[in-house]
Amino acid sequence: MTMTPSTRPRRSALYVPAHHARAMEKARSARCDVVILDLEDSVGPEEKLQARTAAAEAIHDGGFASREVVIRTNALSTPWGMEDLAVAAQVMPNAVLVPKISAASDLAAARAAMHGSVPMWIMMETCAAILRLNEIATAGAKAGVEAWVIGSSDLAKEMRCAQGVARPGLQTALSLSVMAARAVGLGILDGVFFDAANPDGFAIQCAQGASLGFDGKTLIHPNQIEIANRAFAPEPAAIAWARAIIAAYDKPENAGKGLVEINGRFVERLHYDEARNLVQVAEAIEAAGR
Repeated sequence: MTMTPSTRPRRSALYVPAHHARAMEKARSARCDVVILDLEDSVGPEEKLQARTAAAEAIHDGGFASREVVIRTNALSTPWGMEDLAVAAQVMPNAVLVPKISAASDLAAARAAMHGSVPMWIMMETCAAILRLNEIATAGAKAGVEAWVIGSSDLAKEMRCAQGVARPGLQTALSLSVMAARAVGLGILDGVFFDAANPDGFAIQCAQGASLGFDGKTLIHPNQIEIANRAFAPEPAAIAWARAIIAAYDKPENAGKGLVEINGRFVERLHYDEARNLVQVAEAIEAAGR
């Protein structure tokens, strides 16, 4: 059964190495919607324990205002994964992001290691995961998963496909992932763009992700935030049209109607819920001042 989608803005999700104190402090005032305290890819093996402790302290200290704060743990199969999950769940961030989820059984193992009900996000970054999208989506909705994050770099590496701006080899996986996530009401974020010195290419990829239906994009550098925020924010014309739909269906004479006419255009009732969601996201962005 389809769930109600989140209206919390997730246009920009910045990865921050948890052991990097200066980057952590900058993230507290960055204009991103989500801060992901990373214990995985950006942290070397000898720094894993330090990063775990620093992430827990950052959650305790707070100061991130309205930004969602998520801890990305190491994979379950690593020496650090299980303890990462246990510690992350104890400090209660907004969510815990678990990498390398490839089957429903991985979700069960992650949830058991967390010993609690903190929301879970998961990385979809393996060929096995893409071939089990429906299984993982259905199981995740029951296990407290709220969002997926595409690990496009790992997926492209495993597929042995090119990873240019247009990402032709990933198009099928990206589109199917959005469909599977939306079928159960999950949020979904696009993967990172590593060429931080190529803002034009990044803007093109953001536009592509937005057109595919992603909520936002994961980022590796603060200079990518503004571009992502613009690309994934509702456009003024779309907000105005959504408000018109809401106003039309809220009229007493249209109560119970499945189809109404607005300025010569016919709109179905299914568009009413979509319009309300879009307006709520826009209002949340405005309230956050980002």
